[in-house]
Amino acid sequence: MSTVLVVEDSVAQRQMITDLLQGSGLNVTVAGDGVEALACVEGQRPDLIVLDIVMPRMNGYEVCRRLKTDPKTQGVPIVMCSSKGEEFDRYWGMRQGADAYIAKPFQPTELVGTVKQLLRG
Repeated sequence: MSTVLVVEDSVAQRQMITDLLQGSGLNVTVAGDGVEALACVEGQRPDLIVLDIVMPRMNGYEVCRRLKTDPKTQGVPIVMCSSKGEEFDRYWGMRQGADAYIAKPFQPTELVGTVKQLLRG
């Protein structure tokens, strides 16, 4: 079973995304910010990361950049999931190495479908 790391500072959003992914048969671990996310990845590498952008301590762009430049983690797919829905935000997220970008609010099927597709490789 695949493990997804959900990195989201909003407790309500984190729980909703966790419930969605668990409901579709995935293991989920969580982190409340970018610093915590990097520590989680160091401990146990997830199969995919769902990453918010606007967070305290370290934003999602920085987390994505660090993970994608590290040979140990560069192969882990990253789905940026953010309320920053402008075209520039999407462009910038993809420039940092994200494999997909989903703007909030999103349809549950969009998130689950994107995650499953990236997990299939």
